[in-house]
Amino acid sequence: MAHVLQVINGRMCACLDHRDPGASRQADHWLDLRLWAVPARAQPAQGRVLGLRDAMASTVIKDPYRLDPERVATAPRAFSGILRFLGPGLILASSIVGSGELIATTVLGAENGYVLLWLIIMSCLVKTVVQNELGRYAIATGRTTLEAFNDVPGPRLRVSWLVWMWCGMVTFTLFQVGAMLGGIAEILHRAIPGVPITAFVWTLAGLSILLLIAGKYVVVEKIAMGLVVSFTLLTVSCCFLLFKLPQYFDWAAVAEGLTFRPPEGGMATAVAAFGITGVGATELVMYPYWCIEKGYAQYAGKREDSHRWTQRALGWVRVMGFDVMFSMVIYTFATVAFYFLGAGVLKGMGLIPEGSEMVQVLSSIYTETLGSWSLGLFMVGAFAVLYSTVFASTAAHCRVWADFIGMLGVYDKSNYVKRLRAIRVFVVVLLTVPCLYFMLIREPVLMVKIGGIAQAIMLPVIGGFAIYLRYRRMPSSILPKAWITLMLWVCAALMALLMGYSAIDRIV
Repeated sequence: MAHVLQVINGRMCACLDHRDPGASRQADHWLDLRLWAVPARAQPAQGRVLGLRDAMASTVIKDPYRLDPERVATAPRAFSGILRFLGPGLILASSIVGSGELIATTVLGAENGYVLLWLIIMSCLVKTVVQNELGRYAIATGRTTLEAFNDVPGPRLRVSWLVWMWCGMVTFTLFQVGAMLGGIAEILHRAIPGVPITAFVWTLAGLSILLLIAGKYVVVEKIAMGLVVSFTLLTVSCCFLLFKLPQYFDWAAVAEGLTFRPPEGGMATAVAAFGITGVGATELVMYPYWCIEKGYAQYAGKREDSHRWTQRALGWVRVMGFDVMFSMVIYTFATVAFYFLGAGVLKGMGLIPEGSEMVQVLSSIYTETLGSWSLGLFMVGAFAVLYSTVFASTAAHCRVWADFIGMLGVYDKSNYVKRLRAIRVFVVVLLTVPCLYFMLIREPVLMVKIGGIAQAIMLPVIGGFAIYLRYRRMPSSILPKAWITLMLWVCAALMALLMGYSAIDRIV
């Protein structure tokens, strides 16, 4: 759903830098690995507010991770101006719709009915404060998440223990990508039964590698964009139609779902859903990278002990805050809609999506509300959502992994050309490993749960890390307001409590 809004990021908000005079190359899509270009626009006068014309400027390859004093700019204050610079949070949302909303949330509803509605809403809301503070630090310092992780005290093996913990988490979250490739392959197999699912998985991975490296994804994305938007709108429409089906929907059950109650079958699925719905641990790590590549840190400029820098940095923090909240509203509505359909339709029919029948069972949320004619519509929409998510998540993971091996000293990451090469290498790696995972397990729902649990385990650690940044690393001039700090403590505590409760539940 939010995938379409990454187009706003790519088309309306292509402003990550300032244009060099005379640059003539048109702005490429943000997933164009052939250039992996960062827009570089004409240098504005100090204090000038960037506008739409700047956002549509031509591009040349520039390093967005190197702060250049000539690229600073004042953040827009008008709401219409702020809208032009939204994007990082919406890109994140596009990377979680497939495995998070379509699979994990719907399965949670099918297994537990409406009783875990409180968890879904909490999952979407509480992580945004942590996301906001990680982005604040990136804007203030221009440093990536892994660079910030590397400053945490404690054991080290070339890099901090927290960086290695992130590495372990992502290794497991690649199961989710494998699950999505498997889900797409199942859809294609139903259309062409003569071709085995495994053949489709490898074909999809190979095609994705070629599209990402060659920079031709923009063609696919224009088609997928319309499909994803239509699929999401239809899903929300199905949710409203659900209200008129008493055999599947009951307001009393919904009200009961807003009160705390653990699932009857254990906390594994609930923990997985908490880890993957809304902004998961991987998205929290990725978000500062997108803020930096969006240009927020470039526009704020290198940290100075001056009122001018403080006001400029706070201006871009404010823009980022709108970005976080706007994307949160969008994916919360989508997540709740998917959960309602799983809890109402699938639970009511006694169906649990699993194994090779996952997509077929999930299609019931359409056929039972819109009619049997909508089966093909669901298949096309699910294909678009899952395939678009594979692209978005791979593009983000490539950036972070390239940063990781640069920190290990494999290459000089201050050299942007070498960073681009590392990113291309990880395109291949991060699409090959999920295929191998799928060959081993071939249970998409289980694979999504594995990734979700890995993210859930990491969430309280990231919450504690955000508090550490607030008190030990954040420049004092742009510290969050008292109520934001209070909410940060509350959110971190909720993450820790949920994980602690699930651990005790498993032991007992």
